[in-house]
Amino acid sequence: MTATLAGCGGSSGSGDVTLRLVAADYGDSSANSSKKYWDDLVRGFEAGHSGIKVEVSVYSWNDVDRKVKEMVAAGHAPDMAQIGAYADYAAAGRLYRADEVLSIPVQADFASELSDAGKVNRTQYGMPFAASTRLLFYNRTLFAQAGIQPPTSWHDLAADAEALKAKGVKFPYALPLGPEEAQAETMQWLLSGGDGYLDGFGSYDIDSAQNVGTFTWLKDELVGKGLTGPVPPGRLNRADAFSAFTRGEVGMLNGHPSLMKMARAKGVDFGMVPMPGVGGRAKSTMGVADWMTAFKQNGHQDQIRAFLDYVYDEKNVIDFSREYDLLPVTNSAQETMAASSRDADLEPFLQQLPSAELYPVGKTSWAGVSADIKKEIGEAVAPDGSPSAVLGRLQRAAVAADSATG
Repeated sequence: MTATLAGCGGSSGSGDVTLRLVAADYGDSSANSSKKYWDDLVRGFEAGHSGIKVEVSVYSWNDVDRKVKEMVAAGHAPDMAQIGAYADYAAAGRLYRADEVLSIPVQADFASELSDAGKVNRTQYGMPFAASTRLLFYNRTLFAQAGIQPPTSWHDLAADAEALKAKGVKFPYALPLGPEEAQAETMQWLLSGGDGYLDGFGSYDIDSAQNVGTFTWLKDELVGKGLTGPVPPGRLNRADAFSAFTRGEVGMLNGHPSLMKMARAKGVDFGMVPMPGVGGRAKSTMGVADWMTAFKQNGHQDQIRAFLDYVYDEKNVIDFSREYDLLPVTNSAQETMAASSRDADLEPFLQQLPSAELYPVGKTSWAGVSADIKKEIGEAVAPDGSPSAVLGRLQRAAVAADSATG
């Protein structure tokens, strides 16, 4: 949305300092582009901080991580980047620690489950910027027509899907295992099956017996019985599944807060419940966080600290969360929004956050492992697919990648 940044100038020794921030765009149109949020925030910051200027470049999520990678490789790292990952840069020694660029009260205000996820070798480098959790969305109208209630177990979910199929619903349960965000749907199901991507010691355990059992159930009880719709899960992307839900074609699917606004805009009467587990409600749900990082290259530590303390001011965190239907990452903002009737819609998602499990973003291998999952996991539920073979292949690649990145 703005030109690629050139070299980063300015000295912390004298005169004005210009901080350069690269940020992701959370908007879905020019009307609500994140550029407007940052323009307003920077205007307020600069009014109270003479001598510090801030230039923000906003890129789509399709481009922002690549842009930052290119800038760093060219020797022109930005002062800050608000992106999807941090571990590679931390492992390479390019980032300030969180305690070097945040005041103690600000760092202490992060929700602990998010700040913990921002650590590499028990040191926090990734500063959470935005968060979300997942709930099972269901179409109330379709459920009423089928005479069913929202599920609390896998058995219920399969039975509901059967009833929806009998009523001609196109996607009784939408299972997006396509390359857009398959790692999210996969993790949500692994957690509901009682396991996840890692074992209790922080090592990859993708092909555990529980995980293989989860995908065997999906293949046999949902996909194999025609309960996931006409598009093979491996070719169904999240955005397409969400769009189908807003058209009234989906009975159930996992969704995050932004789906509420999309569905309401199309007049869909929907409900939300926690993700069912094998024999009842799942013990945990999936959480997602995006990250703020601060690069050391330009030496603007004091100015970065002043700016980030302003970014994480309660009002600014709340303004961003409300604009983009995301969960606030600080305890103070969470408490304020939980007590406000204006934010009642987000309360079910906020309730999930303390028990949410996040991607293993502290592993430098995760980006590659995630890419492998996006590419291959759909095969596990294909008619001729083998859950144990696919998960075993992903596990071997993950262990190799983890060993290589050390």
